[in-house]
Amino acid sequence: MKDDQAYNKGNRHPSPAAASMKKAVALKYLPDQPGAPKVVAKGSGRTAETIINKAKESGVPLQEDASLVEVLSKLDLDQEIPPELYELVAEVLSFIYRSDQRAGLRGDGR
Repeated sequence: MKDDQAYNKGNRHPSPAAASMKKAVALKYLPDQPGAPKVVAKGSGRTAETIINKAKESGVPLQEDASLVEVLSKLDLDQEIPPELYELVAEVLSFIYRSDQRAGLRGDGR
């Protein structure tokens, strides 16, 4: 049985291992182009670890928010976030912008 499908037998509640499994969602947003941020990667377990490691290797700031990841993980890949999530995602983008400013990066990512 795959890790992301681990359930206790006899009910549909996730096992403790599945409930504590790491999840990750990556968003892409280009402010100079039309459209909302899009989901470009998502996964749990080893896939989540790979997403997180790639982000770290690329210098992409990370923000942990389990409830936001839970909602975003329900979206399809390449799907724009819905308007009801704009405010929450704007907070994440604001965090990234401030992180970039503290690191001395220009607005274009260089």
